[in-house]
Amino acid sequence: MADRPDTKASASPRLLSSGPGEHDPQALMRIKNLTLRARGVVEGFYTGLHRSPFHGFSVEFSEYRPYVPGDDPRGLDWKLYARSDRYFIKRFEDETDRRVYLIFDRSRSMGYRTLAYTKGEYAVTLAATLAYYMTLQRDSVGLLTFDDSIGDWIPARQRPGHFRQLMIALSRPLAGSGTDLDSPLRQLAQRITKRGLAILISDLLAPIDQLRMNLGLLRSRGHEVIVLRTLDPGELRLVIPEPTTVVDLETGREVPLDPATVGPEYERNFAAHREQVRVICESLGVDLYEMMTDQPLADALAHVVSTQQRRGGRTSRRGMLRSGTAGGAS
Repeated sequence: MADRPDTKASASPRLLSSGPGEHDPQALMRIKNLTLRARGVVEGFYTGLHRSPFHGFSVEFSEYRPYVPGDDPRGLDWKLYARSDRYFIKRFEDETDRRVYLIFDRSRSMGYRTLAYTKGEYAVTLAATLAYYMTLQRDSVGLLTFDDSIGDWIPARQRPGHFRQLMIALSRPLAGSGTDLDSPLRQLAQRITKRGLAILISDLLAPIDQLRMNLGLLRSRGHEVIVLRTLDPGELRLVIPEPTTVVDLETGREVPLDPATVGPEYERNFAAHREQVRVICESLGVDLYEMMTDQPLADALAHVVSTQQRRGGRTSRRGMLRSGTAGGAS
């Protein structure tokens, strides 16, 4: 029996994120226990579900999925249709046991912040939330962490103690320096032989060619890919009010900076990089969402679930680029 959080939901697979102001990230980050944080986000997400057809009884959320054209009608649950007036397919064990791989950026650039918490703290909570949710779904969840080299590699499994192992790995402090997107994505593509879902959580502050080549490698092998680009609001525009010396988080290099002089150039370069990321993801059929660290984490969960629903659980070679609610790429 897989080790998974003991939570059931009386809810429809038709999901929406929690409303604005629910589960404020700043309040959430005050919770020291990572599992409790993740649980809080997921439970808040369930409260934001659209109206449930499952009135009067409790089911595990993973047992049903919406009917999509092409499904075998013999799998329809007619008793559920009588209750809800909507078509659902009963999900069997081979459908629910999907392999999900979280690819998590632990480079020092993730330590940047203009809020009370860093991008890394927000991203860790995001990864833990997805691991918690996917475990409830009976999916096999794996984890690969990286900075300028590979950190933890935990294969996707369902077994006692596995979820705890994921939480321990995610709780490690940032220790790397630069961001190397090449090695983790390439190694993941080589290590996983069965098609699955790869979710990259990173600020993507790395050479753009690495991103293009390795996302393309994952897609060419039939994997579905979602990118959750985690950014601090202060990265969109240079918010330094006066000339000062700044320190590069990844190299430690001190750089004198006059915001009046370099501000416009910084914003142009950031916008250009942002557009390159958007074009790459769109061309490869990778779903891209920008997650600003001042936005509810349940939004990311809603993005992932809506992507799965839109694709009907099928892995395609091309997909539609979608923008996050947090001022995502467009």
